[in-house]
Amino acid sequence: MPALFLKPEREKSLLRRHPWVFSGAVERVSGDPRPGETVDVCNARGQWLARAAYSPVSQIRARVWTFDPDEAVDADFFRRRIHAALQRRAVLGFSPVPQTGERPAHVTTDAFRLVHAESDGLPGLVVDRYGDVLVLQSLTAGSDFWRETLADLLMEATGAVALYERSDADVRALEGLAPRVGILRGVWHSPRLSIYEHGLNVWVDVERGHKTGFYLDQRTNRKRVGEMAQGRDVLNCFCYTGGFTLHAAAGGANSVLSVDTSAEALALARENARQNALPSDRLDWLEADVFTALRKFRDQNRSWDLIILDPPKFAPTAAQAEKAARGYKDINRLAFKLLRPGGILVTFSCSGGIDAALFQKIVASAALDAGVDAQIVEHLSQAPDHPVALHFPEGAYLKGLVCIKCD
Repeated sequence: MPALFLKPEREKSLLRRHPWVFSGAVERVSGDPRPGETVDVCNARGQWLARAAYSPVSQIRARVWTFDPDEAVDADFFRRRIHAALQRRAVLGFSPVPQTGERPAHVTTDAFRLVHAESDGLPGLVVDRYGDVLVLQSLTAGSDFWRETLADLLMEATGAVALYERSDADVRALEGLAPRVGILRGVWHSPRLSIYEHGLNVWVDVERGHKTGFYLDQRTNRKRVGEMAQGRDVLNCFCYTGGFTLHAAAGGANSVLSVDTSAEALALARENARQNALPSDRLDWLEADVFTALRKFRDQNRSWDLIILDPPKFAPTAAQAEKAARGYKDINRLAFKLLRPGGILVTFSCSGGIDAALFQKIVASAALDAGVDAQIVEHLSQAPDHPVALHFPEGAYLKGLVCIKCD
């Protein structure tokens, strides 16, 4: 097997079971491994450390499959990893929902993440389940190398009727991979699916929507917003297809104004509101740039009791953190100005380059510039089907704060 040898004293992160090997830690590569092929990772003295997927053009030169020297990376290896991920979801209550008959009372959703990349021991592989359809994202050379095997194993393990691929994320370019979208397995009837979440039905466009079609990681946070919305005027920024809007309206909000730049997303959000029979007189929609809209609202002296900021990823890596920090600070500063006394700001960052401590500092600085005092009353994170491996803190990408503006 080809092997990757590290520079002296560069194995410490691997000894702590972190799964990434950066290019700067690599002394040499023996053999001629293809992109995604399995290589042995050894320290400078030639001692075996791990078995990993090789990525010759990425700054992350190898991603570890296993730290067990006796474990081969083959179809059985991936079968075991997939079954283990499914079993962990089942323990958490995430299991396939019968497509016919009455839905069990304990079931809160039929859409959830089955495989969460490094945190499930499968770097680069993301798999979401929407009813009886799976959507796969392959983000690295290693997962791409095993793509066909993984597709077969996922269909075998889940009994899904179809597997659709959404390997079109920008991070693939860092691996030297072109985008790939389309049906992988099974029968595909429509790019639009209806899912169930906490009493609401939601249309999801898995073909053209963000990520795999929907932000499943915000599931528990949408429910929390619904619990806070009763009797409040709500502003939902970067609303996409209306997830937070639906829960706020169903939770008894007096009004909800939803803002997004995408006319297509807003059209689907309106359709989602109609199919749940939510009161149209309490819902308003605005196609606009959020930064521009917030400034206009400020100039018009408008205000709300509850504001939700769920922007797209401003900083995929730490290199973009400084520029992203300015964007986060700007929207949070404007939101604090638009909050009524005692109002609630629910603000998020999904940027991997912004950790939780930095995000809190940014929001604190925004409040200071806005001239307001505020308290953090809750910390929010991604839903439990998006776990974080203890040895992989980068898996905790979604950070959220619930802040109350002091009187």
